[in-house]
Amino acid sequence: MLTPDILAAAVVNGLTTGAVYALIAVGLTLVYGVLHIVNFAHGAILAAAMFAAYFAFQYGVDPYVALAPLAVVFFGLGYAAQRLVIGPASHGEDRNVLLVTLGLSIVIENLLLAAFSSDTRSINTTYGFATIRLGPLFVSLPKAIGFGVSCAVGMTLWALLNYTDIGKAIRAVAKERMGARLVGIDPPHVFAVTFGLSAACLAIAACVLLPVYYVDPRVGEAYVLIAFTIVVLGGMGSIAGAMVGGLLIGVVESLSGLLLGDSLGQLGIYLIFILVLLLRPRGLFGATA
Repeated sequence: MLTPDILAAAVVNGLTTGAVYALIAVGLTLVYGVLHIVNFAHGAILAAAMFAAYFAFQYGVDPYVALAPLAVVFFGLGYAAQRLVIGPASHGEDRNVLLVTLGLSIVIENLLLAAFSSDTRSINTTYGFATIRLGPLFVSLPKAIGFGVSCAVGMTLWALLNYTDIGKAIRAVAKERMGARLVGIDPPHVFAVTFGLSAACLAIAACVLLPVYYVDPRVGEAYVLIAFTIVVLGGMGSIAGAMVGGLLIGVVESLSGLLLGDSLGQLGIYLIFILVLLLRPRGLFGATA
Protein backbone atom coordinates (compact mmCIF):
# COMPACT_ATOMS: atom_id res chain seq x y z
CA MET A 1 0.00 0.00 0.00
CA LEU A 2 1.28 3.44 -0.94
CA THR A 3 1.46 5.61 2.15
CA PRO A 4 2.02 9.40 2.12
CA ASP A 5 5.59 8.86 3.35
CA ILE A 6 6.35 6.52 0.44
CA LEU A 7 4.87 8.97 -2.08
CA ALA A 8 6.78 11.87 -0.53
CA ALA A 9 10.02 9.87 -0.69
CA ALA A 10 9.36 9.09 -4.37
CA VAL A 11 8.75 12.77 -5.14
CA VAL A 12 11.93 13.87 -3.34
CA ASN A 13 13.93 11.15 -5.13
CA GLY A 14 12.43 12.32 -8.44
CA LEU A 15 13.38 15.94 -7.75
CA THR A 16 16.99 15.06 -6.93
CA THR A 17 17.28 12.88 -10.04
CA GLY A 18 15.42 15.37 -12.22
CA ALA A 19 17.77 18.19 -11.27
CA VAL A 20 20.69 16.30 -12.83
CA TYR A 21 18.56 15.51 -15.88
CA ALA A 22 17.87 19.25 -16.11
CA LEU A 23 21.59 20.05 -15.98
CA ILE A 24 22.21 17.72 -18.92
CA ALA A 25 19.24 19.19 -20.81
CA VAL A 26 20.38 22.78 -20.22
CA GLY A 27 23.43 22.25 -22.43
CA LEU A 28 21.29 20.71 -25.16
CA THR A 29 18.72 23.52 -25.10
CA LEU A 30 21.43 26.19 -25.02
CA VAL A 31 22.95 24.91 -28.27
CA TYR A 32 19.51 24.61 -29.86
CA GLY A 33 18.55 28.12 -28.76
CA VAL A 34 21.57 29.67 -30.50
CA LEU A 35 22.25 27.42 -33.50
CA HIS A 36 18.72 26.00 -33.87
CA ILE A 37 20.08 22.48 -34.26
CA VAL A 38 20.20 19.41 -32.02
CA ASN A 39 23.73 18.48 -30.94
CA PHE A 40 23.95 14.74 -31.62
CA ALA A 41 27.34 14.58 -29.88
CA HIS A 42 25.78 15.58 -26.54
CA GLY A 43 25.60 12.05 -25.12
CA ALA A 44 29.10 11.13 -26.29
CA ILE A 45 30.56 14.25 -24.64
CA LEU A 46 28.80 13.30 -21.39
CA ALA A 47 30.37 9.83 -21.56
CA ALA A 48 33.82 11.36 -22.19
CA ALA A 49 33.33 13.70 -19.22
CA MET A 50 32.34 10.79 -16.97
CA PHE A 51 35.49 8.90 -18.00
CA ALA A 52 37.54 12.02 -17.23
CA ALA A 53 35.97 12.22 -13.76
CA TYR A 54 36.50 8.49 -13.27
CA PHE A 55 40.21 8.63 -14.04
CA ALA A 56 40.61 11.78 -11.96
CA PHE A 57 39.24 9.74 -9.06
CA GLN A 58 41.74 6.96 -9.79
CA TYR A 59 44.49 9.53 -9.25
CA GLY A 60 43.01 10.62 -5.94
CA VAL A 61 40.81 13.54 -7.01
CA ASP A 62 37.26 13.37 -5.68
CA PRO A 63 34.57 14.03 -8.35
CA TYR A 64 33.32 17.08 -6.46
CA VAL A 65 36.85 18.47 -6.27
CA ALA A 66 37.36 17.75 -9.99
CA LEU A 67 34.08 19.49 -10.87
CA ALA A 68 35.43 23.01 -11.45
CA PRO A 69 38.67 22.01 -13.25
CA LEU A 70 36.83 19.60 -15.55
CA ALA A 71 34.20 22.24 -16.31
CA VAL A 72 36.99 24.59 -17.44
CA VAL A 73 38.72 21.85 -19.47
CA PHE A 74 35.51 20.78 -21.21
CA PHE A 75 34.55 24.39 -21.89
CA GLY A 76 37.85 24.71 -23.74
CA LEU A 77 37.30 21.43 -25.60
CA GLY A 78 33.76 22.42 -26.58
CA TYR A 79 34.96 25.83 -27.75
CA ALA A 80 37.76 24.27 -29.80
CA ALA A 81 35.49 21.59 -31.29
CA GLN A 82 33.03 24.20 -32.55
CA ARG A 83 35.65 26.69 -33.72
CA LEU A 84 38.06 24.23 -35.33
CA VAL A 85 35.89 21.27 -36.41
CA ILE A 86 32.13 21.80 -36.41
CA GLY A 87 32.09 25.36 -37.74
CA PRO A 88 34.58 24.88 -40.63
CA ALA A 89 33.13 21.48 -41.60
CA SER A 90 29.54 22.75 -41.69
CA HIS A 91 30.27 25.60 -44.17
CA GLY A 92 27.52 27.72 -42.62
CA GLU A 93 24.75 25.21 -43.28
CA ASP A 94 22.64 24.15 -40.28
CA ARG A 95 21.91 20.73 -41.77
CA ASN A 96 25.65 20.16 -42.10
CA VAL A 97 26.07 20.90 -38.38
CA LEU A 98 23.67 18.04 -37.62
CA LEU A 99 25.76 15.64 -39.70
CA VAL A 100 29.04 16.88 -38.26
CA THR A 101 27.85 16.47 -34.65
CA LEU A 102 26.53 13.00 -35.52
CA GLY A 103 29.94 12.11 -36.94
CA LEU A 104 31.66 13.58 -33.90
CA SER A 105 29.44 11.46 -31.66
CA ILE A 106 30.42 8.29 -33.52
CA VAL A 107 34.12 9.20 -33.36
CA ILE A 108 34.07 9.96 -29.61
CA GLU A 109 32.09 6.82 -28.75
CA ASN A 110 34.36 4.55 -30.79
CA LEU A 111 37.50 6.14 -29.38
CA LEU A 112 36.16 5.45 -25.88
CA LEU A 113 35.33 1.86 -26.85
CA ALA A 114 38.78 1.33 -28.33
CA ALA A 115 40.52 2.84 -25.30
CA PHE A 116 38.43 1.44 -22.45
CA SER A 117 36.33 -1.42 -23.97
CA SER A 118 32.62 -1.75 -23.21
CA ASP A 119 33.14 -2.69 -19.54
CA THR A 120 31.20 -0.68 -17.00
CA ARG A 121 33.14 1.08 -14.26
CA SER A 122 32.12 2.70 -11.00
CA ILE A 123 33.80 4.32 -8.03
CA ASN A 124 33.58 3.72 -4.29
CA THR A 125 33.49 6.80 -2.09
CA THR A 126 33.10 7.15 1.65
CA TYR A 127 29.87 9.10 1.13
CA GLY A 128 28.39 6.97 -1.67
CA PHE A 129 25.69 5.48 0.57
CA ALA A 130 25.43 8.35 3.03
CA THR A 131 22.03 9.94 3.64
CA ILE A 132 20.68 13.12 5.15
CA ARG A 133 17.40 13.38 7.02
CA LEU A 134 14.58 15.68 5.91
CA GLY A 135 11.87 15.22 8.50
CA PRO A 136 10.63 11.65 8.11
CA LEU A 137 12.54 11.19 4.85
CA PHE A 138 16.10 10.08 4.16
CA VAL A 139 17.76 11.51 1.05
CA SER A 140 20.92 10.21 -0.59
CA LEU A 141 23.74 12.66 0.13
CA PRO A 142 25.25 12.49 -3.40
CA LYS A 143 21.81 13.10 -4.91
CA ALA A 144 21.20 16.03 -2.58
CA ILE A 145 24.55 17.52 -3.60
CA GLY A 146 23.67 16.93 -7.26
CA PHE A 147 20.36 18.75 -6.74
CA GLY A 148 22.11 21.74 -5.19
CA VAL A 149 24.84 21.89 -7.82
CA SER A 150 22.36 21.56 -10.71
CA CYS A 151 20.13 24.34 -9.37
CA ALA A 152 23.18 26.58 -8.80
CA VAL A 153 24.43 26.00 -12.36
CA GLY A 154 20.97 26.67 -13.80
CA MET A 155 20.67 29.98 -11.94
CA THR A 156 24.24 30.94 -12.91
CA LEU A 157 23.51 30.32 -16.59
CA TRP A 158 20.29 32.31 -16.37
CA ALA A 159 22.16 35.23 -14.79
CA LEU A 160 24.97 34.96 -17.36
CA LEU A 161 22.51 35.12 -20.26
CA ASN A 162 20.61 38.06 -18.82
CA TYR A 163 23.22 40.24 -17.14
CA THR A 164 26.56 39.80 -18.94
CA ASP A 165 27.83 41.06 -22.29
CA ILE A 166 28.51 37.57 -23.62
CA GLY A 167 25.06 36.49 -22.48
CA LYS A 168 23.46 39.39 -24.33
CA ALA A 169 25.55 38.51 -27.39
CA ILE A 170 24.34 34.89 -27.20
CA ARG A 171 20.71 36.06 -27.02
CA ALA A 172 21.25 38.47 -29.91
CA VAL A 173 22.73 35.78 -32.15
CA ALA A 174 19.93 33.40 -31.18
CA LYS A 175 17.29 35.95 -32.24
CA GLU A 176 18.89 37.51 -35.32
CA ARG A 177 22.25 36.25 -36.54
CA MET A 178 22.72 38.78 -39.33
CA GLY A 179 21.62 41.71 -37.19
CA ALA A 180 24.05 40.67 -34.46
CA ARG A 181 26.87 40.60 -37.00
CA LEU A 182 25.96 44.09 -38.21
CA VAL A 183 26.33 45.56 -34.71
CA GLY A 184 29.79 44.04 -34.25
CA ILE A 185 29.09 40.67 -32.62
CA ASP A 186 31.18 37.76 -33.90
CA PRO A 187 28.72 34.85 -34.41
CA PRO A 188 31.40 32.13 -34.79
CA HIS A 189 32.85 33.15 -31.41
CA VAL A 190 29.36 33.11 -29.87
CA PHE A 191 28.68 29.66 -31.35
CA ALA A 192 31.95 28.37 -29.89
CA VAL A 193 31.21 29.88 -26.45
CA THR A 194 27.77 28.25 -26.54
CA PHE A 195 29.26 24.83 -27.31
CA GLY A 196 31.82 25.41 -24.59
CA LEU A 197 29.12 26.21 -22.01
CA SER A 198 27.17 23.13 -23.08
CA ALA A 199 30.26 20.92 -22.66
CA ALA A 200 31.01 22.52 -19.26
CA CYS A 201 27.47 21.68 -18.09
CA LEU A 202 28.06 18.07 -19.13
CA ALA A 203 31.35 17.95 -17.22
CA ILE A 204 29.58 19.19 -14.08
CA ALA A 205 26.78 16.66 -14.61
CA ALA A 206 29.37 13.89 -15.01
CA CYS A 207 30.97 14.78 -11.67
CA VAL A 208 27.66 14.69 -9.77
CA LEU A 209 26.54 11.49 -11.53
CA LEU A 210 29.69 9.44 -10.99
CA PRO A 211 29.33 8.83 -7.22
CA VAL A 212 25.93 7.15 -7.78
CA TYR A 213 26.15 5.81 -11.33
CA TYR A 214 28.42 3.72 -13.54
CA VAL A 215 30.31 4.82 -16.64
CA ASP A 216 30.80 3.10 -19.99
CA PRO A 217 31.29 4.43 -23.54
CA ARG A 218 27.54 4.39 -24.27
CA VAL A 219 26.34 5.76 -20.95
CA GLY A 220 25.33 9.09 -22.51
CA GLU A 221 22.77 7.59 -24.89
CA ALA A 222 20.08 7.01 -22.27
CA TYR A 223 20.59 10.42 -20.71
CA VAL A 224 20.44 12.30 -23.99
CA LEU A 225 17.07 10.74 -24.85
CA ILE A 226 15.67 11.95 -21.54
CA ALA A 227 17.35 15.34 -22.05
CA PHE A 228 15.72 15.72 -25.46
CA THR A 229 12.32 14.95 -23.91
CA ILE A 230 12.99 17.63 -21.28
CA VAL A 231 13.98 20.18 -23.92
CA VAL A 232 10.74 19.55 -25.84
CA LEU A 233 8.70 19.64 -22.64
CA GLY A 234 10.23 22.87 -21.35
CA GLY A 235 10.36 24.63 -24.70
CA MET A 236 13.20 24.46 -27.22
CA GLY A 237 15.87 27.01 -26.26
CA SER A 238 14.48 27.85 -22.80
CA ILE A 239 16.87 27.53 -19.84
CA ALA A 240 14.04 27.94 -17.32
CA GLY A 241 11.98 25.39 -19.27
CA ALA A 242 14.82 22.87 -19.16
CA MET A 243 15.17 23.25 -15.40
CA VAL A 244 11.44 22.95 -14.68
CA GLY A 245 11.04 20.20 -17.27
CA GLY A 246 13.90 18.21 -15.75
CA LEU A 247 12.38 18.34 -12.28
CA LEU A 248 8.98 17.35 -13.65
CA ILE A 249 10.40 14.45 -15.67
CA GLY A 250 12.35 13.23 -12.63
CA VAL A 251 9.20 13.16 -10.50
CA VAL A 252 7.19 11.45 -13.26
CA GLU A 253 9.89 8.80 -13.68
CA SER A 254 10.08 8.18 -9.93
CA LEU A 255 6.31 7.88 -9.50
CA SER A 256 6.01 5.69 -12.60
CA GLY A 257 8.67 3.36 -11.23
CA LEU A 258 6.86 3.23 -7.91
CA LEU A 259 3.47 2.46 -9.47
CA LEU A 260 4.51 0.34 -12.46
CA GLY A 261 7.83 -1.15 -11.36
CA ASP A 262 11.42 -0.20 -12.15
CA SER A 263 11.36 -1.85 -15.57
CA LEU A 264 8.53 0.47 -16.67
CA GLY A 265 9.73 3.53 -14.80
CA GLN A 266 10.48 5.51 -17.97
CA LEU A 267 7.10 4.76 -19.53
CA GLY A 268 5.66 7.88 -17.89
CA ILE A 269 8.41 10.03 -19.42
CA TYR A 270 7.53 9.10 -22.98
CA LEU A 271 3.79 9.37 -22.35
CA ILE A 272 4.43 12.95 -21.20
CA PHE A 273 6.56 13.48 -24.33
CA ILE A 274 3.74 12.33 -26.63
CA LEU A 275 1.15 14.43 -24.79
CA VAL A 276 3.29 17.56 -25.05
CA LEU A 277 3.81 17.02 -28.78
CA LEU A 278 0.06 16.60 -29.24
CA LEU A 279 -1.23 19.37 -26.95
CA ARG A 280 1.54 21.96 -26.68
CA PRO A 281 4.29 21.27 -29.24
CA ARG A 282 6.16 24.47 -28.33
CA GLY A 283 6.61 23.27 -24.74
CA LEU A 284 5.65 24.72 -21.39
CA PHE A 285 7.88 27.79 -21.73
CA GLY A 286 7.89 28.04 -25.53
CA ALA A 287 6.31 30.86 -27.44
CA THR A 288 2.69 30.33 -28.37
CA ALA A 289 2.98 31.97 -31.74
